[in-house]
Amino acid sequence: MNVYDSARMADVLRPLGYGPVERPEDADMVILNTCHIRERATEKVFSELGRLRKIRDERISNGADRTIIAVAGCVAQAEGEVILSRAPYVDLVLGPQTYHKLPEMVARAARAGGAVIETDFPVEQKFDFLPTEAAPQTQGNLTAFLTIQEGCDKFCSFCVVPYTRGAETSRPVSSVLAEARRMAESGVREITLLGQNVNAYHGDDDNGGSATLAGLVEQLAQIPGLGRIRYMTSHPRDVDQSLIDAHRDNPALMPFLHLPVQSGSDRILKAMNRGHTADEYRESVRRLREARPDLALSSDFIVGHPGETEEDFEATMQLVRDIGFAMAYSFKYSPRPGTPAAGQPMQVPEDVKDRRLAELQALLREQQDAFNADMVGTVQEILVTNRGRKPGQIAGRSPYLQPVHFDGPDHLIGSTVKVAITTRRTNSLGGTLIRETASAC
Repeated sequence: MNVYDSARMADVLRPLGYGPVERPEDADMVILNTCHIRERATEKVFSELGRLRKIRDERISNGADRTIIAVAGCVAQAEGEVILSRAPYVDLVLGPQTYHKLPEMVARAARAGGAVIETDFPVEQKFDFLPTEAAPQTQGNLTAFLTIQEGCDKFCSFCVVPYTRGAETSRPVSSVLAEARRMAESGVREITLLGQNVNAYHGDDDNGGSATLAGLVEQLAQIPGLGRIRYMTSHPRDVDQSLIDAHRDNPALMPFLHLPVQSGSDRILKAMNRGHTADEYRESVRRLREARPDLALSSDFIVGHPGETEEDFEATMQLVRDIGFAMAYSFKYSPRPGTPAAGQPMQVPEDVKDRRLAELQALLREQQDAFNADMVGTVQEILVTNRGRKPGQIAGRSPYLQPVHFDGPDHLIGSTVKVAITTRRTNSLGGTLIRETASAC
């Protein structure tokens, strides 16, 4: 979502004459778009700000204009005043709901000569203020992100999202479709729909009602040129029958689902305020796989949540063995200021969290390796996205997001082709083009 937001910030700044550059040393403005989900990410912000201050001082000493330094995103939302206290040379601080105000903030900073901070949750939708022309960031790209929902009403005990992104809101169907059409017209062939709880989508439609994620996907699949649709991140509580049916009936919806579970222990799931049990998660997965037998799953896991025992951790390991994941993201619990879990007793020692994370990741890597090994001998439809590293080689993505390299002509870039998978590498697959006849995505 931060990738999408960063591109949209570039869009709203473009009328002011700003365009992207490769190095911060060459920039008239540098924006750090930040994440607050883990403590380490937050500390990296202040480290980077110190580096940017040196770059700005060097530019001034060389007679260049003073670089505007801005901090955007969730760290800005949660710690705006702290940022200005620790780094008073920062010019702009803006939360993730206010980036459409960037032109106004730049003007205010120029007039006032001091820092400008915007961390409110405005009544107006930021998406209403985005430029309507095709963004240069998507020109020539075959894949793109598209935010359709933001915020969260779930209030998991470990998570800062409800406090930094606000309540769940969904973009109107017409707004999403219009942006998707512009993307497709600019050459995008695969869109990943984004949201903190993307399957809680309930955007207003033109008939006075609202559409579910499944209904939105059905309409997106009708856009010419748009051949692949993905979505993330989903919440197990919002997996409804219409979405399960969409995985069965809509060929544009890729058979790869990111469905975070966080823990396999009912006791810890309750402490996390997840609102589902481990068996309810298993049942959702069963129904999804019954509807789409080739469906593969990824997930998120947190080890060492306050109060997690060895028995709780083993329940997580058992759930992983029961489900089987094509890939997963796993982390040690990181206390976030203001969240309920941060003040809970029975914080798990760091060495215990380290050991549990290592054991979990070893099991998840084993499953990912097995999933990739099972691809060998199959035929997959590959969206060709670019040239490969070797002469005569092209590369693309499988329906399961795996990078696939194979020999083929450059004119196939932008098409989907059938490839026989022949080799498995650590982080990619190799294959042989079955036939050169391509289909537009």
